[in-house]
Amino acid sequence: MNQRLFQAYVMVDWSAAAKPTTGADSIWIGVFKRNVRFQMAFEAHNPATRAEAERLLTNILDDLKRKDERALVGFDFPLAFPRGTAAALKLEAAPWRALLDYVGKEVKDRPDNANNRFQVAAKMNRLMTGEAFPFWGAPARDAQTMLSTKRPREHGPDDLPELRHAEAALKGTSSIWKLYYQGSVGGQAITGMPVIKRLRDTRAVKIWPFETGWKPLTIAELDGVEAVFTEIYPSMFGATPKQGEVKDAAQVRTACEHFNTLDEKGQLGAQFGPAMEHPLAEIVEREEGWILGAAAP
Repeated sequence: MNQRLFQAYVMVDWSAAAKPTTGADSIWIGVFKRNVRFQMAFEAHNPATRAEAERLLTNILDDLKRKDERALVGFDFPLAFPRGTAAALKLEAAPWRALLDYVGKEVKDRPDNANNRFQVAAKMNRLMTGEAFPFWGAPARDAQTMLSTKRPREHGPDDLPELRHAEAALKGTSSIWKLYYQGSVGGQAITGMPVIKRLRDTRAVKIWPFETGWKPLTIAELDGVEAVFTEIYPSMFGATPKQGEVKDAAQVRTACEHFNTLDEKGQLGAQFGPAMEHPLAEIVEREEGWILGAAAP
């Protein structure tokens, strides 16, 4: 019998909404764990604010820790920036960690979801390039000298890359530099990274692939680890909503079921990176991260 890497699966569909919101296009947290009968069962949560979502995630992780059950936690936004971003901001330490700390310090997110994500992006633009680039996209009321409503120009060979290697390896992904409009993930990343930082810094969590390596994961490497945080791309799993089920809820449910099935078959560990040494490994592990389940080029 295969030994599971995880006993629970928590998948998060994030939102950068500026006011409390539920239903479609809001935060959905799917949890797949053992119930009182020790059977795997799914539950969906739809917190109206990011503050409420953070409290809920804290409670879920605390409850699993009490039961000595390790969790795989997936977030549907980039956990890092394209290569060169930390250097452009003149940040020291490992680039992924320096940027997580930087965004965590700069972002102000109130309990009612009002937040300063556009101001943070404008400041980063000013520090990185001195122009309204590479971040772009904002409502007219939030546009400013260093942040335009529309994309100002294409990325040139001397600019920071538009996409990370993981995004280039998948079809349909959006760039972190896109902050607003349909399919944007930049706002989600900027508002989500501080939550990840706080959750990670207060418990025995490893963020993949930065703290685990970009390689197959074994149970021996998870000794004493409460949870592994990963980046996911729910569109990979072809979710079909059940009757009355919101698409976002179906996506977190399907992601939970997908990873649970792989783990049950002893196949989940192989999803955490290439089996052989890969030329992109250093960039992936130090700067850009990867999307769980995406094949290496």
